[in-house]
Amino acid sequence: MAKMSAGKMAKMLRRAQEAQEKVQAEIAAMEVEGSAGGGAVTARVDGNKTLLSLEIAPEVMEDGDAGMLADLVVAAVNQAQRKAEEEAAKKMEALTRMLGLPPGLGF
Repeated sequence: MAKMSAGKMAKMLRRAQEAQEKVQAEIAAMEVEGSAGGGAVTARVDGNKTLLSLEIAPEVMEDGDAGMLADLVVAAVNQAQRKAEEEAAKKMEALTRMLGLPPGLGF
């Protein structure tokens, strides 16, 4: 195996860092939805799993069951956050493969 010069190594590390920063920006910018109750409650989160919006269908409010509404909200938010985590993991896995790192040795 040939030795890599310090300059080439620094350049490779710089490219890896730039690629990581790009992927992290893409993750932060993505938005995903989760829903519960057949779409009665819809939550939207960003790639950092921060809740951006919450929509509640008017008919859910008519029932007056606060406990059910709370359960639907929690389920929708959790689903959206899981989706965001899964999408972020896919993007980071792609970066890991691009850099030639073994699985599980990513960022």
